Amino acid sequence: MENNSIKAKQLLEDSTGKEHIIEIKDLCKSFDDLQVLKNITFYIRNNEFITLLGPSGCGKSTTLRIIAGFETADSGIVNFEGDNLLTVPAHKRHINTVFQRYALFPHLNVFDNVAFGLHLRKVPKQEVNERVKKALKTVGLEGYEERYIDQLSGGQMQRVAIARAIINRPRVLLLDEPLGALDLKMRKEMQIELKEMQRELGITFVYVTHDQEEALTMSDTIIVMKDGIIQQIGTPIDIYNEPKNAFVAEFIGESNIIPGTMKKSLEVTFAGRTFECVDSLFAEMKEGETNEVDVVIRPEDIYVKEENEKHINGTVESIVFKGVHYEIMVNGDNGVEWMIHDVDPVCVGQRVGLTFDPDDIHIMRKSDFSPKLGEFGAKGVDKDDEKDDEAEEE
Repeated sequence: MENNSIKAKQLLEDSTGKEHIIEIKDLCKSFDDLQVLKNITFYIRNNEFITLLGPSGCGKSTTLRIIAGFETADSGIVNFEGDNLLTVPAHKRHINTVFQRYALFPHLNVFDNVAFGLHLRKVPKQEVNERVKKALKTVGLEGYEERYIDQLSGGQMQRVAIARAIINRPRVLLLDEPLGALDLKMRKEMQIELKEMQRELGITFVYVTHDQEEALTMSDTIIVMKDGIIQQIGTPIDIYNEPKNAFVAEFIGESNIIPGTMKKSLEVTFAGRTFECVDSLFAEMKEGETNEVDVVIRPEDIYVKEENEKHINGTVESIVFKGVHYEIMVNGDNGVEWMIHDVDPVCVGQRVGLTFDPDDIHIMRKSDFSPKLGEFGAKGVDKDDEKDDEAEEE
């Protein structure tokens, strides 16, 4: 998905054949002197589960609130099925929102909470009964009509909030960190239920979270944001396996990120050695020149072997049991500290060799997020470079 120019008043289709129900172009928003959205551009397909993912303050919730109509944009376009959504009042948009705080009415029972919007619109009683019954069945709360909010669990409250949102038959449902108040077990259960619910309802879900696992589990498309800028848009598999820069690689899962160089395609030098890889030189790079890149290798893609001159050798610094695997830190002889996820334990102080396959090496362009000296993080400190810098200072 590219940040392509969007034509106003035109509903487009992409290669999937799905309509773009919402198209956002050059969206900007500031609070006082702080610009929280900087020319945000993306589209949302019909019946898609799309997630805005990023750390606190990245602009994801502000984007959601502008779509909902709770915030105004400084500039930009938000088209909803070809019409300018920014000129439509929030209550007239075919969009509903579920917040982390569900804002349920404690003095009303489940039925009246769900039916509240229909009562305001003076929908006939028989239709209200039918629609409430259908909504509660969809969220798995049949038989809960007479219960009050303080008699429900956190997960049940969330279902009531969703039922109240879907009863108005929105084309798009916005969800702003709706699982944040739930415990870990309930969150994991609700992740699966929400995805199934979205498929059954045929409604476009726009979901906001800072939880990477949540985004990978539920989404058709993920938009990774940082400091009001979109860093990458793609499927969960693309985002995880092909991160565009060091921020995305670090934010989505654990990574070993090491500075490297490339002089030709399918070959990269890092950690003092040259390796085969499956990536070509980027378009702006020249064959034969030394081109600086970032190299990312996921911890689960590194194999622990016996010490061997053909391997990257090092000493085990620590090992922590994580339930499904051991997290092993190895201080490499090449000066890089490596993080490995493996199901077989090793001993602290043990000498080991590390290997990985060419398709486990992913090459990224240098960026503002590239690790600097001493910040390789698990990821390692290049001691040879550190010595070179110290020599230059002397």
